[in-house]
Amino acid sequence: MLGLSANLRYFLCSKVIDMRNGFDGLAGIVRNSLEKDPISGDIFVFVNKTRSHIKLLYWDGDGFALYYKRLEKGRYSLPAHNGLSKELKREELLMLLEGLSFLEMKQKKRFKIP
Repeated sequence: MLGLSANLRYFLCSKVIDMRNGFDGLAGIVRNSLEKDPISGDIFVFVNKTRSHIKLLYWDGDGFALYYKRLEKGRYSLPAHNGLSKELKREELLMLLEGLSFLEMKQKKRFKIP
């Protein structure tokens, strides 16, 4: 089961992905394009060109898990970023999945351990 824990790291792939890719295809993109280890336990987020489909790839210890969602109406609002991938906070991923815009919301200051 996929749980969105604050202890996990989330990476949004900026490359346009063909949603026909399955477990092995997405793991190959993580390894070759993002230059990350797909079995690291991190969650990798992929969005198609029209931003109507999203896939999350996760290694849960003994195999890959894949979460796939297709919007019937609307588009995913992606955060602006440079490079092949952007590390997301758990809250940013939840906002993305719920359809909230990154541009219209600001996070208040919070305590962080240095």
